[in-house]
Amino acid sequence: MKVRALTGFLDPGWPLQPERIAPLAECLKAARTALEGAGYEVQTLRLATPPPAEMERPVPPVDRPDLARRLEAECFVQGVDYAAIGPALPGEPEGFAVIPDVLGAAETVFTSGLIADPEGGLSLSACRAAAQTIHETAAITTDGFANLRFAALANVGPGAPFFPAAYHRGGSPAFALATEAADLAVEAVRDAGSPPGVRRRLVQAIEGHGATLALLLQPIVAEHGVRFAGIDFSLAPFPEPGRSLGTALEALGVSGVGQSGAAAAAAFLADCLDQAQFQRTGFCGLFLPVLEDSVLALRAAQGELTLADLLLYSTLCGTGLDTIPLPGDASPEAMAAMLADLGALALRHDKPLTARLMPIPGKSAGDEIHFDFPYFADSRVMALPAGSLHGLLGSAGGLTIGPHGG
Repeated sequence: MKVRALTGFLDPGWPLQPERIAPLAECLKAARTALEGAGYEVQTLRLATPPPAEMERPVPPVDRPDLARRLEAECFVQGVDYAAIGPALPGEPEGFAVIPDVLGAAETVFTSGLIADPEGGLSLSACRAAAQTIHETAAITTDGFANLRFAALANVGPGAPFFPAAYHRGGSPAFALATEAADLAVEAVRDAGSPPGVRRRLVQAIEGHGATLALLLQPIVAEHGVRFAGIDFSLAPFPEPGRSLGTALEALGVSGVGQSGAAAAAAFLADCLDQAQFQRTGFCGLFLPVLEDSVLALRAAQGELTLADLLLYSTLCGTGLDTIPLPGDASPEAMAAMLADLGALALRHDKPLTARLMPIPGKSAGDEIHFDFPYFADSRVMALPAGSLHGLLGSAGGLTIGPHGG
């Protein structure tokens, strides 16, 4: 198991106030030193801001590319690897419209757009705006890679340490920890002998690491006076078989991810995760990013794993549609319809979901894709259903959708 990120949350001020950022950056570096001293590899340090419209001094859309540039520069000075600017909100279409410029202004800055939340419901207008953002962002580079740094958020609250979903929403500075822990599931399934044995081994592993991590961070919290928000113990993968969530699912006895039985296997692993006791924040679910998991990438390339499968898993355990390679000519209308489905699932099941859709310029469904990026596996472009919203849904601004039984 590795620590994917130590993520700090704060309002950096506007214009940017380095004196706010420096103490939190020092806290993150101290936390990294403590964890590495105990044998945990810490991959990245990160900072996340509130939605620009909700910062102490709101940042107008026209200034947000400059915010990205300055935040990137200050993070470099402070020894922080990445930053996330909080989401554009459903009621600010101009906030979505400027996102391609934000992403084009800085290479290490992420951002997002909120399309659904319990208070406002499903914003169909925000789905359309997010889809247009994805369409325009795909053209920033010739390989469509910039969309790695944008996600549409549905029912995602503040304090999740994974990017691009991370954002702050008031209060004192805080930090949280994100894990890369799919290998724990692989190890738990291997030679367990029975489902109860898998459950026992996985829960013990998660609780053991959770307790150790919290113990190591207690002195850091006390010394720096920064609130510890918790651990997002999601089973995030890395693109090699021993660190693949797909490996764990298939080792349980599924013919392949995307085949019958995979939903049951995924729900079982998610239930094991639910049983573990630790200080929680963020998603704490199964991460199924197609391009970041070698087995998922293979099943998608073989045509066995589809978007419909991933939406099904999202209702049970998954965290949405993540790193999805789409045809370069994927229409904003078709993507908006897919985002609407995702938002409806998030509200109806009362769970956080995200979408990172990545149209690949010049590529069609079934074409091979390769990125020179260590966190991505080779795969093929996935097919996107051509449907779009029209009639009442095409003209509506939003839908009120409550949780089942609520």
